[in-house]
Amino acid sequence: MNRWIVIYCALVLGCFPCVAQAEGDWEITAESDAALERGLKWLAANQGPEGNWESNDLGLVGMGALAFLSAGHRPGHGKYGPHVEKALDYMLKNAKPSGLLNISSAQRDMYNHGLATFVLGQAYGVTTDARISPVLDKALKLIAFTQCENGGWDYQARRQKHGHDLSLAVMQAKALRGAVDSGLEVSPEVINLAIKSVRAYYRASSGKQNFDDPAVRAEPGQFTYDGNRTSLAMAACGVVCLQEFGEYDDWRIERNLQVLVAKFGNLPADGKHGGQLPVDAYTLYYCGQALYQVGGKAWQDCYPRIREALIASQRIDTNNPVQDGHWTDTQHVSGKPGQLYGTAVGCFVLAIPNRYLPILQEGKIDSLKRKPAN
Repeated sequence: MNRWIVIYCALVLGCFPCVAQAEGDWEITAESDAALERGLKWLAANQGPEGNWESNDLGLVGMGALAFLSAGHRPGHGKYGPHVEKALDYMLKNAKPSGLLNISSAQRDMYNHGLATFVLGQAYGVTTDARISPVLDKALKLIAFTQCENGGWDYQARRQKHGHDLSLAVMQAKALRGAVDSGLEVSPEVINLAIKSVRAYYRASSGKQNFDDPAVRAEPGQFTYDGNRTSLAMAACGVVCLQEFGEYDDWRIERNLQVLVAKFGNLPADGKHGGQLPVDAYTLYYCGQALYQVGGKAWQDCYPRIREALIASQRIDTNNPVQDGHWTDTQHVSGKPGQLYGTAVGCFVLAIPNRYLPILQEGKIDSLKRKPAN
């Protein structure tokens, strides 16, 4: 139904930058570098022979690979190169002939698929591994094929009339934008329909939906999970979607940014090294990206607080490598996979200022911008 044309780009197929591109020590400190390295060391020590950290969720395994990639480690090269490669190997060998990247329950199809596709897209942008291209191509085609009629996605890999919720849309948004940032072309029809779907999840505080009215636009408002339920995570997810799809000037971004700043602008650094993330992994993952993508004062005010809260909450147990250096998710995943998820997110957020990943490079992609459908 949609064509996906692979465009090889010499720039993105090169090595990672040798020098971090942080704006200053307000982004990266000696303590945050040490916490990042401690987290990567935990991931390496606890990965296991299959490369999957005792999880069959390809999305979570992908998050482990993403942590290493975000810190500048390429598959097969350098200190953690073998660990990146093992995680990617597990993902690639478990890809289904249909292109689906899920071997867990069908109800996790598009969660795991979106996350895993995004990670493969980032890996594709920094390595010449020829195995990634055909798997990634099929995965992207599946995202387009399963897009529901209203522009969203369902939990299961199937095309329906209505997508289920915003949490699924953001997974696919990152996969699609990640593909673009790594040199792939995305169908405009998929993007346009997805933008329309994402905007439908926004609600003004009064409940009014006449967004042509400046007074309604000026109200506080927030993105929702399903049209009704608000959360910090969904506020961030809506911002991430609009940013990924090139809608940089959408007025809804500022409304939701206010929600994020209210939370993270005063985040306490009181974790006492117990290993519990300051907020759950899912929320932190998207909030960190939303703040970074918008940038400016919100990023400058909030990121140092997030960074310090992560440093304070990281588990410190130098006599026990099974425990030392990890964070654990506080809401969605438990056991070793929960530690994988928490540690991968913690490392990813601490590594954001390095700007190594294609998705984190400065600049906007104007070719993705469409005329807004308010």
